[in-house]
Amino acid sequence: DCRQYTNRSCEECLKNVTCLWCASSGRCMEYPVQRILPPADLCELRSARWGVCWVNFEALIIAMSVVGGTFLIMLGVCCCCCCCKKKSKKALLPFRPDKDDERAAREREKRRVRQEERRAEMKSRHDEIRRKYGTV
Repeated sequence: DCRQYTNRSCEECLKNVTCLWCASSGRCMEYPVQRILPPADLCELRSARWGVCWVNFEALIIAMSVVGGTFLIMLGVCCCCCCCKKKSKKALLPFRPDKDDERAAREREKRRVRQEERRAEMKSRHDEIRRKYGTV
């Protein structure tokens, strides 16, 4: 029973994890598990201690709010960054095949022109050889 630690020390009271220490009244009591925070008529938040004696509920709530808010903001920023990256990739995707297709078409055209030049050169050589040996 937590009441046996009333008017003793906070450390003795909080050895039992079900106990709540009220620093203003020096009372040790059962933690009201039905509620998340102890009601004000039981003990003020700035005087209530649970788990450790050096942190009161008021400071704990403020610290948890700051940490939770920071986490939510970071999560939101990460989600926005990911969404922006996906949008920019999606915006670029329809244009990429066109650029790739254009590049491939230019390469094909260059190869075709080079092949025609080689054919014309080979034809002129063969014609010269035929004239030289009189087979034409």
